[in-house]
Amino acid sequence: MEKVGVLFDLDGVLIDSEGLYTEFWRDVEKVYPTHVEDFVYKIKGNALFKILDTYFEKNVHQNIVEMVHEFERNIKYPIYDGVISFLAELKQRGIPAAIVTSSDDVKMENLYKQYPDFRGNFAAVITGSDVAQSKPHPEGYLLAAKAIGVAPENCYVFEDSLQGLDAGIASGATVVGLTTSNPVEVIKNKAHEIIDDFVGYSVDKMLLIKR
Repeated sequence: MEKVGVLFDLDGVLIDSEGLYTEFWRDVEKVYPTHVEDFVYKIKGNALFKILDTYFEKNVHQNIVEMVHEFERNIKYPIYDGVISFLAELKQRGIPAAIVTSSDDVKMENLYKQYPDFRGNFAAVITGSDVAQSKPHPEGYLLAAKAIGVAPENCYVFEDSLQGLDAGIASGATVVGLTTSNPVEVIKNKAHEIIDDFVGYSVDKMLLIKR
């Protein structure tokens, strides 16, 4: 069998934080109104720099960055049930894994402080600071595949957001959609397989996915 790799989005896939960020951005919009319908849902999966450049005036960018960092310093990041055991199985079977997230390095450091052993599960971590183009562009997933030494078409991408699912498909990977942020009906045509979570999920189930 050819070497395979696994690429994970972070929020809504490995950690249960999507709802917290939705509320945070609602609060931001109260201070700096965008007047964009469904703003908090349209930005899911986007890097911070893209959110700022697309929806906010330049003169308030630094204020919002400070709000984000203050929020992330205090947030607790619950890891979804089943994630740690799935990561352990990947490691035990010698399958390299990477994170591809729109989060910045400050947030990642806060996450590692909460879970000191978490970073050791991944051969690479690609953050919003590493890419020029945010999801749905596949740049992050292509960089991650290269970083772990696996061809994109031999990688499995786990995503929850519409932007992220599109990025995974565009990279050429096999895409597994999670229903943590969107219902099955919304994402069913954007992934090769849909799962609710990692509870009871195994590497063998992943390898059986038909494209």
